[in-house]
Amino acid sequence: MSPIDSKCYGDGFTDGFEPVESIDVRKHESVSELLRAYSKTSFGGRSLGEAAEVLEEMVADPKCFVVMTLSGAMTVAKQGLLICEMIERGWVQAIVSTGALMSHGFVESMGGVHFKYKPSMNDEELYQKGYDRVYDTLELEKNLDDTELIVRDVIDQLPEDEILSSSLILRSLGEYFHRTLPEEKRAILKSAYVHKVPIFVPAFTDSEMGLDIEVLNIKRELSGKKRRLFDPYLDIEEYTRHVCQQERCGIFTIGGGVPRNWAQQIGPMLDIIEKRLGLPGKGFRFAYGVRVCPEPVHWGGLSGCTYSEGVSWGKFIPESEGGRFAEVYADATIIWPLLVRTLLERLGIEKKSKDVVKPLSKKITLAKYFSSEAS
Repeated sequence: MSPIDSKCYGDGFTDGFEPVESIDVRKHESVSELLRAYSKTSFGGRSLGEAAEVLEEMVADPKCFVVMTLSGAMTVAKQGLLICEMIERGWVQAIVSTGALMSHGFVESMGGVHFKYKPSMNDEELYQKGYDRVYDTLELEKNLDDTELIVRDVIDQLPEDEILSSSLILRSLGEYFHRTLPEEKRAILKSAYVHKVPIFVPAFTDSEMGLDIEVLNIKRELSGKKRRLFDPYLDIEEYTRHVCQQERCGIFTIGGGVPRNWAQQIGPMLDIIEKRLGLPGKGFRFAYGVRVCPEPVHWGGLSGCTYSEGVSWGKFIPESEGGRFAEVYADATIIWPLLVRTLLERLGIEKKSKDVVKPLSKKITLAKYFSSEAS
């Protein structure tokens, strides 16, 4: 075997590699500057720095409709004001969430309190005293009982013949908070209602509020009334009509689970509509993506699915065609506040609205929508 000629060795620069640089904490006076420096380091620091750059580009793009997907106990973990901030500044135009996250956020909005868990009290004792443990934080059963009273009252005010969906229910609850909370009081559903950001909960029955609707229906049946009908496909149709109008779409994901996949599956759905029904499928794919989730790829679950894997499903535009993506494998309660603070520093505190949010002119089915597009 002949020896390698050291004269043929590359110097890194000639092959287009970007050099990494040492962090100098004395040079950086803001979170934004620090995260720019992170992007020039390695490992998780580089992932976070690059995620901040992609997220900034995505929310600043005036033609990009941003979908935020949420899972995990983020409201119990006191990240709710981050959601309000991103809604109020026009950084997200639609939200897909777990029902539990919205339920616990509802508790906080109505003045309920969550508490730190003390390991000195075991889970059996917690149950007896009405404390529901979420990892290291406690939800009170009384909070959830109080939530049910409000949900029941709001649903009872809706027209009897109106078919329910998660977006309709949450919009109605947002309107309730808009009417009843002090102007200065911030709340996720209130912010979403005021800024016309729809919230979709695909697995709505897998939540306290979903159970509240079932309890309401049992009560109605016992009193001789008809059940309130719920159709989850109304959410799919409303969400699809929103994204179909857009020039570009981006997705910002905290965690994974059903919200992440439900929001992403719109590309494959439109593709099979075109292939199987001959209707214009729009060729929808996300152009941007930022994900914060600690689950690794090798576990084989949906939450660990990479954006690269999503390209194979027709969910994302590949980077070779201009797609911009970043993934941070870390606890969102550490990463998310840093990202939002960085956006505030880079984009300024002025609240802006995008022209991508167009009102849905009327409630029509996708069949009628696509038929009119075809004609």
